[in-house]
Amino acid sequence: MTTKSPDTPASLPDDTPLNPERRRLLGGLAFAGAAMTVGGCQPIGNRVSTAGPSALSTDALDALLRKHIQHVVVLYAENRSFNNLFSDFPGLQQPLKDVSVEASRQLDRDGTPLTTLPPIWGGLAPHAQVVDHRTYHIDQHAITGLPNRPFALRTPDGSPLPHGVVTRDLVHRFYEHQLQINGGKNNGFVAWGNTGAMVMGHYADTSVNLRLWQIARQYTLCDNFFMGAFGGSFLNHQYLAAAQPPFYPNADQRPGKFQLTVLDGDDPTGIHPKLADDSPPSAMQGRSKFYAPDGLTPDFWAVNTMSPPYAPSSTQDKNDPRLADATTPNTLPPQVHLTIGDMLSERGIDWAWYAGGWQLALDGKGDGDERVFPETPNFQIHHQPFNFFRQFAPGTAARQQHLRDAGIGETAATNHFIAAIENGTLPPVSFYKPQGDLNMHAGYSDVQAGDRHLAQIVDALQKSPHWATTLVVVTVDENGGWWDHVAPPKGDRWGPGTRVPAIIVSPHAKKGFVDHSIYDTGSILRFITRRFGLRKLPGLQMREDAMIAAGGPPPGDLTAALQFD
Repeated sequence: MTTKSPDTPASLPDDTPLNPERRRLLGGLAFAGAAMTVGGCQPIGNRVSTAGPSALSTDALDALLRKHIQHVVVLYAENRSFNNLFSDFPGLQQPLKDVSVEASRQLDRDGTPLTTLPPIWGGLAPHAQVVDHRTYHIDQHAITGLPNRPFALRTPDGSPLPHGVVTRDLVHRFYEHQLQINGGKNNGFVAWGNTGAMVMGHYADTSVNLRLWQIARQYTLCDNFFMGAFGGSFLNHQYLAAAQPPFYPNADQRPGKFQLTVLDGDDPTGIHPKLADDSPPSAMQGRSKFYAPDGLTPDFWAVNTMSPPYAPSSTQDKNDPRLADATTPNTLPPQVHLTIGDMLSERGIDWAWYAGGWQLALDGKGDGDERVFPETPNFQIHHQPFNFFRQFAPGTAARQQHLRDAGIGETAATNHFIAAIENGTLPPVSFYKPQGDLNMHAGYSDVQAGDRHLAQIVDALQKSPHWATTLVVVTVDENGGWWDHVAPPKGDRWGPGTRVPAIIVSPHAKKGFVDHSIYDTGSILRFITRRFGLRKLPGLQMREDAMIAAGGPPPGDLTAALQFD
């Protein structure tokens, strides 16, 4: 099996090819440069020039960015589709209330419409918990027979589900996600999910109870922002770090062979994993089952959750506690391709990834306190993407400088990220990953806790010494399996995936604005690349080429959300 692509650029090692689909996109390259120039100079508000946004040149905008934006902060929460939290926010281009029953109808695995939605497999809230002095324990028999359409999440008595209830988790994996999207029809979410009706749920009373709604009303909400890659948190963290998946060289001859996906057909770029013989034929009977694990594609790209080669990881090397056990199938080899961190460092721009619970995890104490629910702080090893890269290996100066512990909790006394904000010591580019119980991930966090924490961070940034020159992106890594009705734009093999919330917060963000521009997770990297004059990551170029070749615009760089006096 060939793993080397003839299109591998000199800036990448020989064992890290670019997506082989890039060869199919060369016809669009002649158009790409001009289209990227147009896309990069999107309107930034009528206060810039009375002649209109189009009168602002690329050089003029770049000068304004250099003058007014000195700090970029990315708050990276977890696993919520746009519909799940912002379904009917005022000013949306495609609000959920305008979607017809026919357009939202879900199909079974054989392509026929479901008569009703299945039960919520496993229950909506399988763990008993007390929220606002009331106990919630909602099993799969409590809510059944729901009509085949989206619905507001509720308790069995019909009242809105409190935002503080931790629901069960939903499947969010690379292949299932593409089957759920079904070419943009978004009608396979129930069939290829693992929670039955639950995927179609969205929260009620968000305009009153969600702090992020109030922040979005004050600044700019992006209503066409799509997760960078299909699937889950692992791949989308990697996409934020490097705009491409990790690669496992010669996986068929190494422990990774046990993670290789078996597909229907011989095309390694296919999206249909082979089903197990005992897989239920209908979503009404339960979750589908697959023939083999699916951590790696047949041509060795890591697309579902795998473990980093360095501690903290899921295993430990017997001879060096700083390393993971490389003989286990779930451990990725050290990655050697370029990241946004490398591009920043190349230009002498300081940056950091602040991870909640990082030091506790390094000390072997960060998986979560199993005596409580949800566990706290519940560090997730695949939520620190730079720990997968050789250039940030234990003992390197780059690791010490850029992979920082955010501490725990929600006060500056214990949360080092908040302390850095208040002290004005954040580097020019900061990524913040909240600890697990504060990141909004279904299954081990709740919307209310994550919403409160993110709002607290935004408040601290607004009061910080650097606020006047700061741009904040508040978003999530991926949809977490929740349905959304807006079709993702056609891109490359890896994405974009489902629409997710993203809020641009800055003194220079348009106020009370809904930005309809097409963005993906890589748009954050595009903004950082533009503002600091970086070399562009190869994966960003590949995504832009693919979207142009598919007939759409390339993803924007977030500047359409900005205006300057």
